[in-house]
Amino acid sequence: MGAGRFISLEGGEGVGKSTQLDALSQALEGRGLEVLVTREPGGSPGAEAIRKLLLEGEDTRWTPRAEALLFAAARADHVAKTIKPALAKGVWVLSDRFLDSSLAYQGEAGGLGIDAVRDLHRFGSEDFLPDRTLVLQLPDGEGARRAASRDSDGADRIGGRSPAYHAQVDAGFRKMAEAEPDRVQIIDASGNAQTVTARLLYALGDLLP
Repeated sequence: MGAGRFISLEGGEGVGKSTQLDALSQALEGRGLEVLVTREPGGSPGAEAIRKLLLEGEDTRWTPRAEALLFAAARADHVAKTIKPALAKGVWVLSDRFLDSSLAYQGEAGGLGIDAVRDLHRFGSEDFLPDRTLVLQLPDGEGARRAASRDSDGADRIGGRSPAYHAQVDAGFRKMAEAEPDRVQIIDASGNAQTVTARLLYALGDLLP
C-alpha cells in the first residue's frame, strides 16, 4: 500500500475548482492511485450539517467570529472522520477547500486576522495541513464574472459578498503562498481546462509515485 497524500484545491469564486477537482481526480486514478474527493465545509456527516448553517440565510446571519468557529468545528470533524482515516489506508484525498479558505475569507477578508484563524485550526484539528495546496487564480475580475454567470439564481451567503471582499480573499491566498511556498502554490487558472489540469499535475510532480 502506497502512502496517502492530502491535496487541497483553493481559490476565489468562479476560478473553476469543481471542474479541475474532477479532472485531477481522473488523472490521478489514471496513474493507478485510489482517490477520495471531498469538500469544505462538509465532507463528513457532522460537517455537512454545519455546512447548511454556514451557507444558507442572510449574509449577517453570523458574526465573523461565530462564522470562523463554525468553519473550524466542521473542519475538525472532517479531518477526524474522513481525511485521516482515508490517508491511513493509502488513499489520495482531494478536498475542494480546506484551511487556507478560512485564512483568506475569515482571516484576511473578514478582518479577524490570519493568525487568529490559524489558532482555531491548531486547537480543532491539531494544525493538520495538506501535503500541497493548489490555489487557482484568474486576472482581476474574471473570476467574479464567471461566478455571476454561473450563479444566475443567486450565490450562497459568502459567494455573494462584495467585489472588494473577494479581492481581499485573493490577496489572502497570495499571502499564504508567500509565507509557505513549499506547501501553497498559485496556479494560473486561465486558458482551457486541459491546460490548467496539466499545470496542477506539474505542481504535484514531486509527490507523485
